[in-house]
Amino acid sequence: MPGTPVRVQSAAVGQAGGAHGEFIRLDRAESMRLLASARVGRLIFTLNALPTVRLMNFALADGLILLRTAADTTAARRLDDMIVAFEADDLDAATSSGWSVVVTGRAAQVTDPELMARYRNVPLVPWAPGERDQFVTITTEVVEGRGVSRAAGSTDPDRGQAGAAHDHRQG
Repeated sequence: MPGTPVRVQSAAVGQAGGAHGEFIRLDRAESMRLLASARVGRLIFTLNALPTVRLMNFALADGLILLRTAADTTAARRLDDMIVAFEADDLDAATSSGWSVVVTGRAAQVTDPELMARYRNVPLVPWAPGERDQFVTITTEVVEGRGVSRAAGSTDPDRGQAGAAHDHRQG
């Protein structure tokens, strides 16, 4: 993964085996490339002054995050002109590696008929049942990507050497 590596010692791994992993700051281009490879993310916003998270499938279109939803959803009714965050990731617990991208931007309900017609042709098939004929976009003003990987050959304290199975029974 391109980016600037930052060596970080995990408390759990460091206490058991002294192993180091890497957090890698991903640049905007790499973050957007990874984001485009994901199909599901988390929409983060406030509702009645409390943080709220919704799983959403999405696509990238015109440099924007595109959500397709129903008219009666919170996303369609409440998010227009609101600053929101959107996060997508691909993590592998077995290898302690993966990436996460968080985007902060302004949500907007799409009302322009030409844009709506164009967005209907984007390969974004809603997973939720029912008619999903409303579109919400999120600008990609702030994009922060991080990659993480465990050092090769490091010990996972919960699984034994190099992630192998470990028998915790006492004899």
